[in-house]
Amino acid sequence: MADSDSTIAWHRAQLKKHRELLRDLEVRRFRFGETAEPQARTEKQRTVADLRRKIVASERVIGAFEKRTRRPLTTDYRSLASVHWGNWNSAPCNGEPARG
Repeated sequence: MADSDSTIAWHRAQLKKHRELLRDLEVRRFRFGETAEPQARTEKQRTVADLRRKIVASERVIGAFEKRTRRPLTTDYRSLASVHWGNWNSAPCNGEPARG
């Protein structure tokens, strides 16, 4: 998906990269187990927390952008409640007049 805003494109790329790194760290943890060294374990926990923080930050930026630019879906109650049902055209899609 191409983005017209370079900041959003950058955040999407970072999000993909950080999710892959986090997934790789988790896979390594399950394949090889935890290290016994407390300093290495602390560093790994710090890295995982930092990646999660960056993922959340990018998701917020992308979410705010999509909320501003995406067309709203009209399936929620508030959107459907604002439709004027008296003007509703019940004719079939092929243009035939409604029978009734």
